[in-house]
Amino acid sequence: MATRETKLLQTGQLAQAAALLRAGKLVAIPTETVYGLAADALNPAAAAAIYAAKGRPSDNPLIVHVASVEEIPLLVRELPDALYRLAEAYWPGPMTVVLPKSERVPDETSGGLDTVAIRIPAHPVARELIRLAGTPLAAPSANLSGKPSPTCAQHCINDLSGRVDAILDGGPCGVGVESTVLTLCTNPPRILRPGAVTLEMLRKVLADIELDEAVFTHLADDQKAASPGMKYKHYAPKAKVVLVHGSSEQFRAFMADKQDAGALCFDEEEKGLCCRCVTYGNGQDAASQAQRLFDALRQLDTENFSLVYAHAAKEGGVGQAVYNRLLRAAGFEEIVLPVVEHGMPACVDL
Repeated sequence: MATRETKLLQTGQLAQAAALLRAGKLVAIPTETVYGLAADALNPAAAAAIYAAKGRPSDNPLIVHVASVEEIPLLVRELPDALYRLAEAYWPGPMTVVLPKSERVPDETSGGLDTVAIRIPAHPVARELIRLAGTPLAAPSANLSGKPSPTCAQHCINDLSGRVDAILDGGPCGVGVESTVLTLCTNPPRILRPGAVTLEMLRKVLADIELDEAVFTHLADDQKAASPGMKYKHYAPKAKVVLVHGSSEQFRAFMADKQDAGALCFDEEEKGLCCRCVTYGNGQDAASQAQRLFDALRQLDTENFSLVYAHAAKEGGVGQAVYNRLLRAAGFEEIVLPVVEHGMPACVDL
């Protein structure tokens, strides 16, 4: 695509960023989860420009960001009581809710679906920018499609300089993985993408909520993605990534004869491995893994890894979100290391 001048803005220049958004331009903005590539959600041309800048498939829906619950009725056909209960518990915050869309939401924003995904970000800069722009903002992750999501302004510069009109530097993101997405358009409600608002947390509000089967399985090519991050290979570095399940001892034994490959491992495992390593948090702290995962995946490219074995995160709580992202970064290629009493553990492909 043709290059354009990309301005680097600071948080004291929100009025300039808002003016660009009102004019149908593209601005990468900080949120508490990851940086988003924002445009006027009600402007079909602006929403379409997001797909072009990212190289994103046009049937992959965008998340609409608003500053308050009062802005939502114009975007949806119905407001279930469950939405208000969820909003009271977890908004502003890293939670996205899918609802039946109103006619005001263009197909370019919803990926051709009859639903719209909405959230209220916790990042104060993001909410103030929405207020100044005077319109809901469609904002998927501000990266090239398929690459690891950006958690700092430099990641956005690396991916989108020359493709967008401005990048607003709001510092590093605190959560580090995209928002939890749940749909209220099914009975029972379903989580379509795990995040920092966990299944356990959501069940305190909606006891019957379930995980969609596509969270940990490959969506068929002919199926429509109801949420970002469901269908296509996501979060992937250039290196081939294989996800490995097992204890730290098993992982070290597995890597012992793989000096030509790299390891994506936990902080405490690095000293015990005899290969090049990139770490992504403490093995007992899923929040630290989430916060550092995408930066670690990008580091694999910076250091020119070609094959990487990634030690899988535990799946409880926020660990579900970390595992979901790693699974897609690996293109669903997994190995389980079974427990054996003697000798090296054998590999079992999934």
